[in-house]
Amino acid sequence: MSFSRFLKTGHIGTLISSFIYSDMSFMVWIMLGPLAVYISLDLELTEAQQYTMVTLPLLAGVLFRIPMGILVDRFAPKQTGMIAQAIVIVVLFFAYISNVDSITGIYVVGLALGLAGTSMAVALPLSSRWYPDEYQGVVLGIAGAASSGTVFAAAFAPMLAEAYGWRSVFGFAIIPLLVTLVLFYYLARDSHDRPQPQKIGHYWHVLGDVDSWWFMLFYGLTFGGVIALSSVMVLYFHLQYGLEPVTAGYYTAACILAGTALRPVGGWMADRYGGIRSMQNLFAVTAVCMFVVSFSIPYTWLVVILLIVGTASLGMGSGAVFQLVPLRFRKEVGAVTGMVGAAGGLGGFFLAWFMFQSKQLTNDFSLGFFMFSILSVLSLYGIHRVKSRWRTTWGSGALTSARV
Repeated sequence: MSFSRFLKTGHIGTLISSFIYSDMSFMVWIMLGPLAVYISLDLELTEAQQYTMVTLPLLAGVLFRIPMGILVDRFAPKQTGMIAQAIVIVVLFFAYISNVDSITGIYVVGLALGLAGTSMAVALPLSSRWYPDEYQGVVLGIAGAASSGTVFAAAFAPMLAEAYGWRSVFGFAIIPLLVTLVLFYYLARDSHDRPQPQKIGHYWHVLGDVDSWWFMLFYGLTFGGVIALSSVMVLYFHLQYGLEPVTAGYYTAACILAGTALRPVGGWMADRYGGIRSMQNLFAVTAVCMFVVSFSIPYTWLVVILLIVGTASLGMGSGAVFQLVPLRFRKEVGAVTGMVGAAGGLGGFFLAWFMFQSKQLTNDFSLGFFMFSILSVLSLYGIHRVKSRWRTTWGSGALTSARV
């Protein structure tokens, strides 16, 4: 891939602003996770309330994701994204000035923050429509590296809560969101090459395609895994190894940074070597790393290394998945992006919930990490089942210039 040709192709302003838009949205989507220790101590929450608070935004993101994908297909992605961002800003503003002091209020904030989790249903089709097939992996890897925003939440939310109180973090978060909204308004452009809006019933037809379910499985593990770990890991390091919340936040940020910063690398690998081969290798690495972590190793430094490698593999895997999605579903990319993205959010919710259940039932997170390994093996089996058909039908050289 020629970098100079890449810069001349498509619309670089849209690509950059799409990344920033989704990045900052994800920062606030999972912010209750890094703040959980402080909120729990202040409001005297039970374990069940604490875990519900952390997972509720993930579930809300799932519920909002498919409608957002449909709106993107039927209306302009830029307009849809700006309205969603404005709503999130208003919610954070009221959460900040109201000095929320009850678990019910926190639940309401969590539900509203779920809207921020739909940002990739906007960013991915907005940027994808500007670029040809051979650049889809890199483009969607960049625009979809939104989970890097979770690094900021993990690194800075505990630090700000320690210095100014956890409620002030809602106010601080408004600042980058406002800057992002301005940049998105001036830099992003809707592509003229937009598919005709489909009837609502057509999306149910797409959902009936078995390929959409395979993509949802793969993305539920890769993207969902990174989101689940972003939400849980501060509590994991705090409860499992006795680390202070700020230190646990730094460890979490290091792990999640690997998974988010390398997502574009996964897209590049998919463009160069094919999405199928890339996913096979990355799922294998994830399975091994999470299996070893599930044994509750007493050495924190070794756990951090394994989680960095495992999370990096998940992040790169999510980039590889989205190299294939727009090639398979060209006319329904917005809706399918919404569905696959919803599966990612659902995977994040399920994996986070399972890890919390593991902690409650066994006083250990081991079963949660073992579930990551099981799903990785299941994904490897799925790829083995579909790879020949994909390469000889919609992924054949006669239909696309991309490597599948």
